[in-house]
Amino acid sequence: MEHHNPLLQGQDSPQKFITIGEVMLRLTPPNYEKIRMASNFEASYGGSEANIALALANLGVDSTFFSVVPNNSLGKSAVRWLRSNDVHCTPMILSTPEETPTHRLGTYYLETGYGIRPSKVTYDRKHSALTEYDLTKVDLDALLDGFDWLHLSGITPALNQNCADFILRCLKTAKDKGLTVSFDGNFRSRLWTWEQARDYCTLCLPYVDVLFGIEPYHLWKDEDDHSKGDWKDGVPLQPSYEEQDEVFQHFIERYPNMKCIARHVRYVHSGSENSLKAFMWYEGHTFESKLYTFNILDRVGGGDAFASGLIYAMMHGYRPMDMINFAVASSAIKHTIHGDANITDDAEAIRNLMNMNYDIKR
Repeated sequence: MEHHNPLLQGQDSPQKFITIGEVMLRLTPPNYEKIRMASNFEASYGGSEANIALALANLGVDSTFFSVVPNNSLGKSAVRWLRSNDVHCTPMILSTPEETPTHRLGTYYLETGYGIRPSKVTYDRKHSALTEYDLTKVDLDALLDGFDWLHLSGITPALNQNCADFILRCLKTAKDKGLTVSFDGNFRSRLWTWEQARDYCTLCLPYVDVLFGIEPYHLWKDEDDHSKGDWKDGVPLQPSYEEQDEVFQHFIERYPNMKCIARHVRYVHSGSENSLKAFMWYEGHTFESKLYTFNILDRVGGGDAFASGLIYAMMHGYRPMDMINFAVASSAIKHTIHGDANITDDAEAIRNLMNMNYDIKR
């Protein structure tokens, strides 16, 4: 399973990982109820970047999370949740009412899908502590010092201009300091438009080594895209190997700084049963994973589990096919776990699933 990884060249000690984003309170009606039916909610915590920090920490990676939360019981509880899963939270800022006037933790509500009814997310995160804190005060050189890998997401810059400016500054500082940088586009139509996401992510790509989440939109803006057939209309949601290889080649031609590009592809059979596979460009070749079909307990965080699985496999020098299969297996297992994050603490369990024959033709 071992493989030389060019991103780890010259590094003999375990890598130190950091990610930056917003941790949120998640409220879920029990027993697949809709919000309008609910008389109580199950409370937990999550958020894309926090999910990845937690998943990697559970697998033994030295993992740190940075965010701003209110200095109250909700903010402290979110930090406690991260620390209970071995995530380092030392850099986190517990803000005061003077620093963040609305002094609140971002929240989202999840209606869990069942059968033919899909899940539904409702955000209540405007004016959260992270968005209101003056992020220009954060000393990024000090924050990122001593780390080897930084992961960022397109969700945080979608929150407001304060966060967008901060994430771009994080990218530039990380590259100046020689960190490996991974970035997940994570387009959220409830937070910003396709055009806003495309234009912002265009600014990020020159600083990215490992790219996730390229679908279903292009991460670049090119007025000549009309000459490339249907390219301007976005990446196919369920591409063939040849279509995906062509997409990857266009990314690499335009952004030769990238070392790895990966995306997972979902096939929805119902709200309770999905299939997943993935494509990855790495060291000049496009790889296609196995197809995994599974029943769903909790779909939220499946993409984060895919990203954390690939990051873990890259950090541990897996061969390319093992890297992409481990990532998809990580995502499949997350779908059987309540909550936002993959709390699997045994990489061998993921490898066992990865090595099973889960190729199912439909």
